[in-house]
Amino acid sequence: MTDNSQKSGTGFAAATPPTANVITTDTEGLSAGWIDLDVNGQTVPVYRAQPAGQSDLPIVLVISEIFGVHEHIADVARRFAKQGYLALAPQLFVRQGDPSTIADIPTLFRDIVSQASDAQVNGDLDACVAWAARNGGDVDKLGITGFCWGGRVTWLYSSHNPKVKAGVAWYGRLAGDTNGKQTSHPVDVAPALRVPVLGLYAAQDTGIPLDTVERMKAALAQGSSGSEFVVYPDAGHAFYADYRPSYNARDAQDGWNRALDWFRQHGVA
Repeated sequence: MTDNSQKSGTGFAAATPPTANVITTDTEGLSAGWIDLDVNGQTVPVYRAQPAGQSDLPIVLVISEIFGVHEHIADVARRFAKQGYLALAPQLFVRQGDPSTIADIPTLFRDIVSQASDAQVNGDLDACVAWAARNGGDVDKLGITGFCWGGRVTWLYSSHNPKVKAGVAWYGRLAGDTNGKQTSHPVDVAPALRVPVLGLYAAQDTGIPLDTVERMKAALAQGSSGSEFVVYPDAGHAFYADYRPSYNARDAQDGWNRALDWFRQHGVA
């Protein structure tokens, strides 16, 4: 059963109270709100935003941080919709619980984030793509972008689904230990990756060492995806998250412009 609190589309996670920098994108000219997908009997809420009354739209999957789809992620979906995309942001933790209610990050990781398997996430995203194909989206113009936890998912889903034309990963984890639920990391799939992914990373990110970026570059060099990295020297983790103290307006805007250009360059837009 779906917890309706995960479908509000407003508010923020208890672990990250918003600052005064919050950007709000209106819904003028858009059709926006929650839809429900049935994935093997599980209802998965998805925040959807798109230009009203249009079809054959490019599709972008918007993957949340560890905090789930709160107001910032919904706003990012609206930002893409204003650019002409059908944007879908699924609640990928719906089976594990509501991440917005948990105030401390270690508990959030232990009880919710670590329990969402890569296979489950890929299956939910496959269902989003299938829904988009039936509801005005052009699956030949499929992109994916994600932040933090969603950045890692961006790399992995780009490896999983060959229909993805391009991805943009914002400061997602690249390497680490594996287990029965998290069976691989981006560095593991990089040599065989065929989808061009743009990695937007931060030199001051204490959670993602730059040596893992270098490892990822070396792994990508073994393949032919055409993926690239931009590392912002003055930015820290979550520099795009305008609702957090980590927000870096200059680098966030540059990253957004690069993301849109990357999608255009690789046939998503």
